[in-house]
Amino acid sequence: MLGKLIRVGRAERGLTAQELADRAGISRTTLSSIEKGAPGPEIGIVFEVASLVGVRLFDYDERTLQMHNTRLDEKLTLLPKSVRHAVKEVDDDF
Repeated sequence: MLGKLIRVGRAERGLTAQELADRAGISRTTLSSIEKGAPGPEIGIVFEVASLVGVRLFDYDERTLQMHNTRLDEKLTLLPKSVRHAVKEVDDDF
């Protein structure tokens, strides 16, 4: 569930996976593992990424967690597959 929270937080802030990975000082692959809930990434890295996107830790009871998890699943189905920023054209005529 923490991975879902991180993914939703990243999308709500309009960050691409690469942007968040760069801010956290990790690879995009590691971020993907974190968002999928894979057991490989170190917990300190996971907590750092969570704090970067504003995810609160350790303050939910079991019932609240279940409701929150259901809402996260609903949000994730509504999110686009990727977050992209519009490319700005550079005026380099001197």
